Amino acid sequence: MKSQPAARTLLLFASLSVAFVAVPLLFWHASWFGRPLSDAELGRYLDDNQRARRIQHALSQISDRIVAGDATVRRWYPRIVALRQHPQAPVRATAAWVMGQDNRREEFHAALLEMLEDPELMVRRNAALALVRFGDPSGRAEIVGMLEPHGVQTPAAGKVFHKVEVGQEVGARTLLARVSSGPGSEVEIRAPFSGRLVRRLVPDGAVVSRGQTLMSLSAEPGQVWEALRGLYLIGEPEDLAAVESWSAATGQVPDDVRRQAVLAAQAIRSRSERASSR
Repeated sequence: MKSQPAARTLLLFASLSVAFVAVPLLFWHASWFGRPLSDAELGRYLDDNQRARRIQHALSQISDRIVAGDATVRRWYPRIVALRQHPQAPVRATAAWVMGQDNRREEFHAALLEMLEDPELMVRRNAALALVRFGDPSGRAEIVGMLEPHGVQTPAAGKVFHKVEVGQEVGARTLLARVSSGPGSEVEIRAPFSGRLVRRLVPDGAVVSRGQTLMSLSAEPGQVWEALRGLYLIGEPEDLAAVESWSAATGQVPDDVRRQAVLAAQAIRSRSERASSR
């Protein structure tokens, strides 16, 4: 017979599974993929490496069918796992999200753990959140990072020209700055996710070195809420400062984010107290 704390934990993870189905986190899923696809179309779309949006459309449809309990989609599971190595980050991020919809598949679990090492931030974050559904806290550091301003670095040296003002809301892939090392040699710095520019760390026109942090970007409220929901289940006491910064935040923080921060902090403390009393 399971102990009461263990049973409670299982119930919480089951509840989270339902929540992830209701409000899936997919940073790259910017358009509607509602048109139903036949099985033949799904196969073709998954193999269409020239058009990433087709792959994403197929993945979205497979996700819907997983949620509906359609076991026939398992025939495409090996292809979904293979997409963890797709050259385009939006496809990898979408694949991570879909793998989180079936938390009983060990091949998905293993693939998501591998994706925590992906070079693309949003792929890592989607993988970390999907792993929560497996009861796996391996991506906790990535989730905590969603609560904190993200430093945007330049991949090249040169003179920086800012394109976004502090406090401005930006979408994923918004042009934040250009770095020029001379005539005809310019690198674009784009937002890795939707959010708000919190701070500039170098002035406009400054000369910067490769790898230097140019600015900090905070995640949009929806992403923060998802992170807090994940930490409700896997958060540790050392995460409390980041969690409670949102319950005490001033300014335009949505009420649901504040409430989720309070709930997450309470859950973390409760787990810590139970652990210390054993």
